[in-house]
Amino acid sequence: MIAKLIKATSSEGQAQTNFKRLISKYAIYVVFVFMCVVMSILSPVFLSVANLLNVMTQMASIGLLALGVTIIIITRGIDLSSGSVLAVAAVVSASMAQTIDWSMRMYPAMPELPIIVPILAALAVGALCGYINGALIAYTGIPPFIATLGMMIVARGAALLYSDGRPVSSLIDSYQWIGQGSIVGIPVPVIIFAVMAFVSYVLLNYTRFGKYAYAIGGNETAAYVSGINVKRYKILVYTYAGLLAGISALILAARINSGQPGLGIMYELDAIAAATVGGVSHAGGIGTIQGTIIGTMIMGVLQNGLDLLNVSAYWQQVVKGLVIIFAVMFDMKRHKKSK
Repeated sequence: MIAKLIKATSSEGQAQTNFKRLISKYAIYVVFVFMCVVMSILSPVFLSVANLLNVMTQMASIGLLALGVTIIIITRGIDLSSGSVLAVAAVVSASMAQTIDWSMRMYPAMPELPIIVPILAALAVGALCGYINGALIAYTGIPPFIATLGMMIVARGAALLYSDGRPVSSLIDSYQWIGQGSIVGIPVPVIIFAVMAFVSYVLLNYTRFGKYAYAIGGNETAAYVSGINVKRYKILVYTYAGLLAGISALILAARINSGQPGLGIMYELDAIAAATVGGVSHAGGIGTIQGTIIGTMIMGVLQNGLDLLNVSAYWQQVVKGLVIIFAVMFDMKRHKKSK
């Protein structure tokens, strides 16, 4: 009788533990659905196809940055430079995608270039900045916060110097299509984000790159002792994040038909917020791409919903800040319990 009682108590305790784990694992999805329901009640326009596509299009650029930040945070790093890297990649790329009349006026020796040139330019600039971040962190021992803070300032200054502080406009139609076009009714930015999210998911879950990223974030010393080239993979992680910033730059510049040195201001914080809300732990070694996608959508729904409700932009900043604080508090509490 006593044995049966102990077994029943043990089973009940196990069931409660499993239920708590289930709630913890899928809480972010419940929050997302709840927010969508509330916003649809407060504003009937919210659930319209046009508005939902608009939300996803607006969040594509930040979502791409968030994908890169996710992998960086998993390695117990941080990237404060992604918004500024976006800006310098945007102005460089846009300067190579101007119409023939405008390009001849601004740069007499430069003819109209094929679309592949500005695309490769954006990717190269983004990847180079990411590589520099990774190399500084890996080979000098500078904390990621300081290294990427320095890059944030340098990249913003480089964007201003390159463009002379002015927007680079009059872009060719094929370039604009990257940010304004659609395929079977789905905006191109959304498709690009979906493709890169899938690529990031595969990299993180089915390749040595992802396995080592989790290992470095979980215990860097143990990863080094086990034979992982920690420096090399840190550089690869930051380079990949820079590449995603270059793609984000393409989308944003093409959407507004202009490469501007002021693009991406505060985007790095929005990206970090999206990853944090999506369950990526700043303690390292924990996080998923699907969680970051949901976190990005939560931030997008929040911003769009507040816009539809005519909430002041100032109050929106307050709400975003509170969301970040509570997300980090929840992460710390969950991480503490897991120890």
